[in-house]
Amino acid sequence: MPCRWMLLCCALVCSAPVLSANEATPLNFERHVRPLLKSHCFHCHGENGVTEGGLDLRLQRLMVKGGESGPAVVPGDVAASVLLERVRSGDMPPKGGPLPKHDLEILEQWIAQGAKTARPEPDDVTQLSDISEEDRDYWAFKPVVRPAVPVTPYPELVRSPIDAFLLARLEAEGLTFAPQAERYTLLRRLSFDLLGLPPTKEQLEAFATDSSPDAIPRMIDELLASSHYGERWGRHWLDVAGYADSDGYTERDPERPYAYKYRDYVIRSLNANKPFDRFIIEQLAGDELVQPPYANLSEQDLDCLIATGFLRTVPDGTASGVAPKEAGNAVVTETIKVVSTGLLGLTVGCAECHNHRYDPITQVDYYRLRAVFEPAYNWQAWRPPAQRRISLYTDADRAAAAEVEAQAKVVLDDRQKKLDEFLNATFEKQVAEIPEERRELARQMRATPAKDQTEEHKQLLKEFPNLNVNPGTLYLYDPKAAKELKELDEQVATIRATKPVEDYVDCLTEVAGQIPETKLFNRGDVDQPKQTVTPAELTVLQNVPVSLPLNDEMLPSTGRRLAYAKHLTSGQHPLVARVLVNRVWMQHFGRGLVASAGDFGVLGERPSHPELLDWLAAEFVDSGWDLKHLHRVILNSTAYQQSTQHTSHGDTVDPDNHLLSRQSIRRLEAETMRDALLAAAGQLNDNLYGQAVPVMEDDVGQFIVGKENKDGEAKPGAVIPLNGEEYRRSLYVQVRRSRPLAVMEAFDLPTLEPNCTSRSSSTVTPQSLMLMNNEFTVTISQRMYQRLEAESGSDAAARVKQAWWLIFGRPATETEVIAACGFIDQQVKTLTAIANAEADPKKKVDPQLWAWTSLCQSLLSSNEFLYVD
Repeated sequence: MPCRWMLLCCALVCSAPVLSANEATPLNFERHVRPLLKSHCFHCHGENGVTEGGLDLRLQRLMVKGGESGPAVVPGDVAASVLLERVRSGDMPPKGGPLPKHDLEILEQWIAQGAKTARPEPDDVTQLSDISEEDRDYWAFKPVVRPAVPVTPYPELVRSPIDAFLLARLEAEGLTFAPQAERYTLLRRLSFDLLGLPPTKEQLEAFATDSSPDAIPRMIDELLASSHYGERWGRHWLDVAGYADSDGYTERDPERPYAYKYRDYVIRSLNANKPFDRFIIEQLAGDELVQPPYANLSEQDLDCLIATGFLRTVPDGTASGVAPKEAGNAVVTETIKVVSTGLLGLTVGCAECHNHRYDPITQVDYYRLRAVFEPAYNWQAWRPPAQRRISLYTDADRAAAAEVEAQAKVVLDDRQKKLDEFLNATFEKQVAEIPEERRELARQMRATPAKDQTEEHKQLLKEFPNLNVNPGTLYLYDPKAAKELKELDEQVATIRATKPVEDYVDCLTEVAGQIPETKLFNRGDVDQPKQTVTPAELTVLQNVPVSLPLNDEMLPSTGRRLAYAKHLTSGQHPLVARVLVNRVWMQHFGRGLVASAGDFGVLGERPSHPELLDWLAAEFVDSGWDLKHLHRVILNSTAYQQSTQHTSHGDTVDPDNHLLSRQSIRRLEAETMRDALLAAAGQLNDNLYGQAVPVMEDDVGQFIVGKENKDGEAKPGAVIPLNGEEYRRSLYVQVRRSRPLAVMEAFDLPTLEPNCTSRSSSTVTPQSLMLMNNEFTVTISQRMYQRLEAESGSDAAARVKQAWWLIFGRPATETEVIAACGFIDQQVKTLTAIANAEADPKKKVDPQLWAWTSLCQSLLSSNEFLYVD
């Protein structure tokens, strides 16, 4: 209840202007009062024809008319207005607690001013639209219009148009940008932002001494050209998509062995700088761009099918046998959440059971959007995950497989011939051992199928069990023959190993001829279907004409998703470009221009710089949806390249740095932290793409990288070597919903239920404990020492200096070198004394190893390593 109440309060504050009862600001029903009533009262007094107590609050005149208790509102007479009395007393609303004081004041002031409306109200309430003019006037639903770049009296501070927008706000508050970050700091920031990896010592030294005017733009281009760029920004998109390598939903949490293909598609697409409109279209409707049947696929067609993995990411209980009515329907509802929060920045899922309480999204709108996707899901004729896979076998693969089988058949035929000969010979040897008068019966028994054998046959076999000669017992009688047959089996296996491996892709497709009707479910209950709805855009966004087909006769599919995807990427949609550029901004500055990256609605934050947001959205679209161009616009700015230096005036005027008078310090995300540890220790395996690196449970119940190997009692067996795969980037580690990697979980690893539009960044005790005690961290610290020893020899000062480059990305100061060397000396003395006092040779420690391991672990656990300036 407290959480719900906080949301309600937030909604009221967001949906109404901040006014006091003493203000003379004219209030009207539509803009100031209706949002409050919609959030708290419409579901009992007006929505879906429900009018408890005969009271309908959807129009001012109906409030004046009142219900069974008489007029609810008397214009100009606060004391006589029953509605205000009931709200003040806390009787209304009956759930969610009393209205905040601020909102009571709004309601009271409106009544006192005469309970006015902004315009004449309709005579017929049934013709009243659920979406008002004020709803359509909300900032996020207005078309994107490229604003003029502001003129600033400080042109020397403007490296990018975004600087001019930011300076306009800063100057108004008596602020300006902080000094530029020093080169080491800037390159470390750029490298982590674009690659998710630390820069090398060689890069740092070259960049620090490069005095050419284009040094920074060239470095940005170099980083954008790296194949690691797609990995870093792929991880951001996979959060939005809710990517996982398992089905979730139940404790069984079965694996998705082919899901990695979608992850790799995302990385490839971003590295290739695929236009983002095409990137979206492929993910929403890639299958509708490919002509079925899906065979002998070109590389481009295969990518289109793989791309629809975006619509296959949410938990799917049908993989564990849960009924489609429950689990299949959940897949559709969760997918709508992924699409709407990821691309629209709206919580459309909140309208599944009733009209959205805060945003202008009706329940009908929700099911119209669902109708766009329903033909591919069709929960009433559900296809579980295994049935949605498409084989990648080509005609050439099948021909090669047939040729291999033909070769194997030659050997198999020979084996069968020899087997028959061996069995017959062995049987005859055994027959010769029984009385002669019973030998003919024995031969009859062998020639008779088991189900037709007589009691006499069975009695004979019971008396002479050695007559039971069969392929499974041949080795008991003729080991040499059994060995020869085994060699032939191995020969067959060797031949068949040359057969092309049949691979599959998980994708979303429609079944030809199956076009289900989409029904509106009463209160979201699948057992209470009501009217049929057809695919359509959200009503509040229909200022841009769009026609979504029921069934496009020009396509083998319905064409609904393809039409919707093209509509979203037309450049005219008010939300998509804004949402995307805001998310990019968030990753570069730590906070979006709209802080609530997945919610641009009433409950979300308002943009700190609305004109800049629109300029970026327009620039993104006009550039051909070029993501790398957007990076360059942002990264080449003074705003991005400034230091994190505080000023007293800035801390007073803008303590949360919303105006960006400095850069913000940001902590490394969970995956980036692990990757940086591996990179510093020289252990990182930077191979691209491929199957997920497995995760297993260790002997204390933590989830670590490794291949499961348990005995019949679920006890861990011998460690199965991964041959360096355990050091792959975290992006490639299996995302098992029920098995979060322990070393990353403490650092706010997101829970993908169903997706994550913005990660949290906490500072909690388990993070320090993990860095101090986790076996992975200790092992990495030892490997770090081994790297320092290999690269810097036995000179302690040289090792310390190298450590600073590898861990902090800067040269160590003289003071730091002296302090670190002193720490090592003291640790060696202490550990040597401990080692000398230990009688058991097996328990003695290596003082040098553990002294340096201790230093490396301390450095790798420090804020300077974990945070980016």
